[in-house]
Amino acid sequence: MPGLLRGLARTALVAGTATAVSNRVSRRQAGRWAAEEAQYAPPPQYAPPPEPQYAPPPQYAAPPQAPPPDDMIDQLRQLGELKSQGVLTQEEFDEQKRRILGS
Repeated sequence: MPGLLRGLARTALVAGTATAVSNRVSRRQAGRWAAEEAQYAPPPQYAPPPEPQYAPPPQYAAPPQAPPPDDMIDQLRQLGELKSQGVLTQEEFDEQKRRILGS
């Protein structure tokens, strides 16, 4: 029986060594093939970056035009009535008057 165990151990040792050597040879060969492919592969194509897209300049609205004089007078009259009724304070009246007159 000792001869049988010795034979099994020897077979396992030889098989393990053969497997390790085979794996090492395979990895080395794969590395060589990869290097060879990289050598003969076409260089990567360079593409220039796309042109930046800029937003069009903002369109500025024309300044508000002053209402016609008749309309201004009517608005001032309404403001005066609201102030006399106590709906508007003097500060609110002055602010709205400045807005209407555009000053």
